[in-house]
Amino acid sequence: PAVERRESADEADMIPALVLGLGSPDRGDEAAGLAVARRLRARHPASALVAESAGEVSALLDAFQGHELVILVDSSQGGRPHGSVRRLEVGPEAWLALPPGSSDHALAICEAVELARALRYLPASVVVYVIEGRRAGSGAELSPEVEQAVRLVEERVTAELKALDAALAVAQAS
Repeated sequence: PAVERRESADEADMIPALVLGLGSPDRGDEAAGLAVARRLRARHPASALVAESAGEVSALLDAFQGHELVILVDSSQGGRPHGSVRRLEVGPEAWLALPPGSSDHALAICEAVELARALRYLPASVVVYVIEGRRAGSGAELSPEVEQAVRLVEERVTAELKALDAALAVAQAS
């Protein structure tokens, strides 16, 4: 399947957040998003469904449904320092502008966001983490700079999910 999910669709509907790692396995730094998803999945975050995708528009569009927060993690080879991390955010009113080269799946992400907005199921918050890569050859491993960035993004996403958990706990107590 385009998006491999850990839980059934019914369970996914009850989970407020989705973390979706985008990328191509065995393509060096292009697998950065997948590496983040795999590290997060091993930690079993309760507030999030963690999945992987090759980044097709239809898979992204499907993934947006039923979640308040969607965090996408992708790689790029757009000329920034190797291992650098950018965090971009789009809400229901904002346009997510990802210039060419800003993300390996920039066009698919932008198309999916705008289609979800038009269909009125854009999540309340969509966050895109982009890790700048160096190696993208077939069979290559993650570069050391990107491995370090993967750990950093894992920590940042974990902090965002903890903040979501805290906000949900406050809302449920009210």
